[in-house]
Amino acid sequence: MIELAPSILSADFARLGEQVRAACQGGAHVIHVDIMDGHFVPNLTIGPPVVKSLRKVTELPLDCHLMIDNPDEFIPVFADAGANWISVHQEACLHLNRTLHLIKSHGCLTGVVINPATPVETLSEVLDIVDYVLVMSVNPGFGAQKFIPSTMHKMRRLADIRSQRGLSYRIEVDGGVALDTVADVVRAGAEILVAGNAVFGNGDPKKNAESLLRAATEAALVRI
Repeated sequence: MIELAPSILSADFARLGEQVRAACQGGAHVIHVDIMDGHFVPNLTIGPPVVKSLRKVTELPLDCHLMIDNPDEFIPVFADAGANWISVHQEACLHLNRTLHLIKSHGCLTGVVINPATPVETLSEVLDIVDYVLVMSVNPGFGAQKFIPSTMHKMRRLADIRSQRGLSYRIEVDGGVALDTVADVVRAGAEILVAGNAVFGNGDPKKNAESLLRAATEAALVRI
């Protein structure tokens, strides 16, 4: 099943509740929340209070993507604020196994993220722990970046490994997902599509979400 995860990074924060509701009406399955600390990535975004506020305007799962150093310190806080899914970067975790189990201990779906330059093989020892793997198809830190085509081989590789090892994690992609790229990432194996600018950048988030989801679903029907 293809799921759309609109990223609020590109939303108008003065109208955040309204825009999130519109994306939900357009068929969103989960709301993606980019947490950046200005250290692990060169940008500073939001914290637990915004997650807590989002919890009041939607019943959809909140997918909190922690682009931060020392994520272990903040996982309990985001879980308490209402996060349903929490993902951490392989590159930010000294003890990745421990961090992933910490997420699970707080009752959240557990995700691991890899940057464009990080090989899939670095995840081989934790793929049996995670509920989803997030492939960054841009370098993290800012929205509205251009999709990096070479990241698609990672989605294919993750799909192959899952089949070979009989695992059940899902494959998520984040970065540059739009009408001109969505079919390719779906055919490569992506199942959860994070889209910020394509949903919230211009026009009606409801209509944008509908169009993106329609294109993704059509691509899934002819997935190679």
